[in-house]
Amino acid sequence: MAANNEIGTIYPMQAIAQIAQRYHVPVLCDGSQAVGKIPIQFENWGITYLAISAHKLYGPKGMGALVVRKNCRLEPLIFGGGHQRGMRSGTLNVPGIVGLGEACRLRSLEMATDERAIATKRDRLQNLLLEKITGLVINGDTANRLAGNLHISIPDIPNSAVIARIRHHLAISTGSACSSGVEAPSHVLQALQLPQALTDGALRIGLGKFTTEAEVDRASSLLTDAIMQIRQILT
Repeated sequence: MAANNEIGTIYPMQAIAQIAQRYHVPVLCDGSQAVGKIPIQFENWGITYLAISAHKLYGPKGMGALVVRKNCRLEPLIFGGGHQRGMRSGTLNVPGIVGLGEACRLRSLEMATDERAIATKRDRLQNLLLEKITGLVINGDTANRLAGNLHISIPDIPNSAVIARIRHHLAISTGSACSSGVEAPSHVLQALQLPQALTDGALRIGLGKFTTEAEVDRASSLLTDAIMQIRQILT
């Protein structure tokens, strides 16, 4: 991963790829969370394969791409007409491809400015929550994370109880979309060796270029009110 899909931590992909390249080991980089949000230098860093998801950078849903370094072939899983130089047969999603291309073009123009603005809003929401909710913990590397990621834990407050109170007003999750419906604790939070109380109270909040200041303030109020109500019940 170039960046974690739960806590937003940005990994040293350049250093990882260069070590692997030194030992002639191919590197598949999952850039789904990172492309369009932070610079990724495919050629210069020595990445072999780079996976991209269009909707993560404001492109159409259901579209992705795999960037493959020259002379590094993959064995096909889908056979037939020999499309895409024999790597993947099947009719191409032309509107999706055009949408992904346009999204990449726009991100190349807007990314730096947008991500600074997103980080400012994220920090505002973080500070509001820290100010209003006693005991709140920020998870992950706060100095090296995606601008739009805010991962929090409220000790001894079940995250399911929070979501039950705000789900009709605020889109929020307990983990990544990839793990939707999975009851087991997040492997990411377990790897961080968080106490059970923090793991059970973990919430993942995402902000983007279309998030407004008013929405930040509204989210802060909704979360604060929900947690206060739960604390009153538990005490």
